[in-house]
Amino acid sequence: MKKVIVIGCPGSGKSTFSGHLSDIIKLPLYHLDMLYWNSDKTNVGKEVFRERLQNVLKLDNWIIDGNYGSTMELRMAECDTVFFLDFPPEICIDGVRKRQGKHRPDMPWIETEDDEEFLEFIRNFEIDSKPKILELLKKYHEKDIIVLKSREEADIFISRLKVIE
Repeated sequence: MKKVIVIGCPGSGKSTFSGHLSDIIKLPLYHLDMLYWNSDKTNVGKEVFRERLQNVLKLDNWIIDGNYGSTMELRMAECDTVFFLDFPPEICIDGVRKRQGKHRPDMPWIETEDDEEFLEFIRNFEIDSKPKILELLKKYHEKDIIVLKSREEADIFISRLKVIE
């Protein structure tokens, strides 16, 4: 594993999983949200975001966490390993609610309340976003693809990796 992407529904724990993975395999971690968002909840614009992402992709090794469908294929083409946290929407909504009010290294602000539009995106993830992810996974089948279906599976994977390292 030299170039890793971690994808999945918002609230699935991509950033937490990526942080643990980074600690174990000693690769630098880049959060797409930190490349895209400003602390005032405005974004940097598509051109700046793509330039920042391209600068990361040029590096010899990395872990990139986040979805951003417009750049997912670009990242998938460059990576050697894909982790897809394929959790049910209700688990992801619970994850979003549990992180409210907490500082996170993957976001430039602290979420304090439900965002109904965001929660609706999560509810519709399996219909709107997951099929596109599955198509890309099929297209890039030569990559090392690890699909984790629950927080427990993700925790077990990390625990086993700690033993190996």
